[in-house]
Amino acid sequence: MIRRLLPLLVVAALVGAWLFHRSGPPRLTVYCAHDSIYAEAILRDFTRQTGIPVAARYDTEATKSLGLTELLIREKNAPRCDVFWNNELLGTLDLQEKGILTPYRGAGWERIPANFKDADGYWVGFAARLRVQIFNTRKTALPADQAPEPPRNLSRFAIAKPLYGTTLTHYAVLWQRWGREKTISWHRDWRARGVRELNGNAAVKDAVADGACDAGFTDTDDFFEAKDDGKPVGMRPVRLDDGATICIPNTVAIIRGTRRETDAQRLVDFLLSAETELALARSKSRQIPLGPVSADQVPAEVRELQAWAQHASPLTDLLPARNECLAWLKGEEMK
Repeated sequence: MIRRLLPLLVVAALVGAWLFHRSGPPRLTVYCAHDSIYAEAILRDFTRQTGIPVAARYDTEATKSLGLTELLIREKNAPRCDVFWNNELLGTLDLQEKGILTPYRGAGWERIPANFKDADGYWVGFAARLRVQIFNTRKTALPADQAPEPPRNLSRFAIAKPLYGTTLTHYAVLWQRWGREKTISWHRDWRARGVRELNGNAAVKDAVADGACDAGFTDTDDFFEAKDDGKPVGMRPVRLDDGATICIPNTVAIIRGTRRETDAQRLVDFLLSAETELALARSKSRQIPLGPVSADQVPAEVRELQAWAQHASPLTDLLPARNECLAWLKGEEMK
């Protein structure tokens, strides 16, 4: 029997080796909500340095973080993803609460300050953005470093739809600080005054940069894109009642059930390294390093953002406010 099976086993082994050669080693699967134009270069560097191939899945501008979060929830019992690189925090907190993440406290976790990471290592923040008011300098007589107050008539003021992304974080911060009634009243008042709700922060940036709106709320990476294009724009950080800013980190987490845990841990440490944070700080998105880096290696524009980020409102306990606010927003949209 063994003699009869031996040729078949040899053929099977040869076919397996041929298929492995054709397809290459199995890839580390990354779901990534960060802009692919920046993330792809980082992931290529990881593969070049480690030899670990990566297959990345991205999503759309308007719904990317929420879309990938919901996909991970659907795949909970049969995960296809190894590492989730989110471009915000709240969706990652939701995954943690649902038992979809697995903890890891490595070298990267160690270098990130406590207010930007989970104490048990379920997620870690890095390379942040700030919520800002962007304004068209041709539409206001104010200097470029002084944001105008939103007018009574908001028909020329833009904001992204708050059901997802960093605008949802913005709303959740207000919900936590103001409470349900005041936040709902504020939202409905701004709608009554004609605020323009657009499909994502990039759309807000374009509307202000092109003069269709005078000002709006967006993030620092979108502002710098408009500035680099030579658009007449200025920006100042969104300030809360006590002067705090809204600083929103990228987050990275390992998916529970991964079969490539060691490789996943290596990618997490790579993303949380000073090398990666500096690369993202020097990119056109001007991400803000959260861990220690040499000041002389940080672009001057990003150093200014670092100063604003030092006054950031805490986000790590924001999940209850996010869930309540999102449930209400979904009901509001159905009216």
